[in-house]
Amino acid sequence: MEPQRVQRDRDATGRARNARPRDGLGRPLPHGLTGVPTTPDDLVLPPAEALREAERLLADGRPFHAHEVLEGAWKACDDDTRELWKGLAQLAVGVTHLRRGNEIGAVRLLSRAGERIAPYAPIAPHGIPVAALTTWTRELIAMIGKAPIPEGMLAPRLTPS
Repeated sequence: MEPQRVQRDRDATGRARNARPRDGLGRPLPHGLTGVPTTPDDLVLPPAEALREAERLLADGRPFHAHEVLEGAWKACDDDTRELWKGLAQLAVGVTHLRRGNEIGAVRLLSRAGERIAPYAPIAPHGIPVAALTTWTRELIAMIGKAPIPEGMLAPRLTPS
């Protein structure tokens, strides 16, 4: 008997798109259920707006969606801050893993994020508090598995104070 082929969601150009609804942490739900609104795949915001929106989403407990906003900025970036945006997206994924209860994944992604953004601390592009975010990643990693994480610790500042 032949294995059954899985029907994939595709856009008009043939690129894979997941049309399944998602929960608040980005986990796919079965077709037919109602999920939370997601970020459009083609959303690209100017840097300051992307940072504000991602920060708002993190504060609302929606780090997966913050990741999507930051990923859009990273993929649209055509200057030497590309790795910074990638690190910020990884930071949001690390928080997503932590909120989902995946402590190992959280530590891995937060570690990568901290390493990726740290070189930008001296210049702080777009006013991003890179040094504070790097410290935040280290402090959060140190707390994982040792104590309950305070809710406020899961929503770092991405914009200048």
